[in-house]
Amino acid sequence: MLSGTATGGLQNPDDARATVAIVLSAAGAALGGLLFGFDTAVISGATQALQARFALTDASLGFTVASALIGTVIGSLVTGAPADRHGRKAIMLSVAIAYVVSSLGTALAQSWPILIAFRFLGGLAIGAASVVTPIYIAEVSPARFRGRLVAMNQLNIVLGILIAFLSNYLIAQALPPAHAWRWMFGIVAVPSALFLAVTFVLPESPRWLAIHGDREAAARVMTRLGFRDPAVELSRIEAAERRDAGQGDARLFQSAHRFPVACAIAIALFNQFSGINALLYYAPRIFELAGAGADSALLQSIAVGGTNLVFTVSALFFIDRFGRRPLLIIGSVVCAAALLLVGWQLERGAPDGTLILVGLLAFIAAFAISQGAVIWVFISEVFPSAVRGKGQALGSTTHWVAAAAITWLFPVVAGAVGGWVFAFFGAMMIAQLIWTLRVMPETNGVALEDMRLEAKAR
Repeated sequence: MLSGTATGGLQNPDDARATVAIVLSAAGAALGGLLFGFDTAVISGATQALQARFALTDASLGFTVASALIGTVIGSLVTGAPADRHGRKAIMLSVAIAYVVSSLGTALAQSWPILIAFRFLGGLAIGAASVVTPIYIAEVSPARFRGRLVAMNQLNIVLGILIAFLSNYLIAQALPPAHAWRWMFGIVAVPSALFLAVTFVLPESPRWLAIHGDREAAARVMTRLGFRDPAVELSRIEAAERRDAGQGDARLFQSAHRFPVACAIAIALFNQFSGINALLYYAPRIFELAGAGADSALLQSIAVGGTNLVFTVSALFFIDRFGRRPLLIIGSVVCAAALLLVGWQLERGAPDGTLILVGLLAFIAAFAISQGAVIWVFISEVFPSAVRGKGQALGSTTHWVAAAAITWLFPVVAGAVGGWVFAFFGAMMIAQLIWTLRVMPETNGVALEDMRLEAKAR
């Protein structure tokens, strides 16, 4: 996957040790993404059991599902500054511990408030992971391969979603509903413990080390990761830091950063206005609305997760070759058509379950190869180094605020307007297409230290 010329920053394209070091560092950090996806989707198989166990209304069920997302809002909002101050690795360790505690606490919860509290803690971890993991991978990756390596985080997110759907199905087959939901949540502790162990051996970001004055340690990490000339890379980082320092403070909300701020907010909002989280959290319920039985709905959810994974893998090969904008343009068109098809079918007197499944699978495929792969790469790239942590936090927070709102309201709105909610999602994809064509910059192949110049040039 990382073969090519030395232009991308590797000492030698045949240097297997350097390639392995880069991939392992990115893959280790991306385990946070796997937990992100696993913990996000696992509740989809437990909604009916939770509603029965705690006597929840549709509104309170929506809040239960959204409670983790409320945590992600806070987690993403408060993570950027600590990640810039204390380092990327320290935050990832905190995230791993929170995942372990949350999964066990949710599985053992005996009351609805306790369940909400531990789901909220898991949300804090997801929000923090959505900020720090893409930053870390971007900062340990040579520019030529950065898109594919940061997209590895998205690959792990969708792999986690697929594992959640699959484990939900297997547990539901093996255990009665009264006990199955606890195991659905508790199994998340296993990959959480693995992420905790792996994080201990990851190197700190060399860019973070250089910015904080530890040039020697930064050079060691760059050498370990196979950068062709660590001294040149460090000089570039330090020059960018001096340039940023000479242009004022590191406040995110100032005129110099207006363009990347607007871009990060826009791509995050469009990502959620596609309805992706409504599908992931309520997939079995949506398929049941289309006439599928409970077991069939869980199996069709696995089909959604599998399609998501296959097309996310495809995106890894396209994102650096074709760039961020072309993928988003194609994805917007297909997502809009697929969502409008689903909305039309759900509003018919006798919806065609096959067409609904085809529409949802087409949507998830287009989403995976475009928005799913692009959003975290783009947000991790578009900000200059001095405010990258804060910028990533802004994009993640915007994403999770929209996700929490849509997830909370979806059961109520879908019950009131039916398939028209999918028509709304389709219209938002048309709006995204217009934004991408007219506003979105291309960040592919631009050195992180030069991103400010790219934004200004546009």
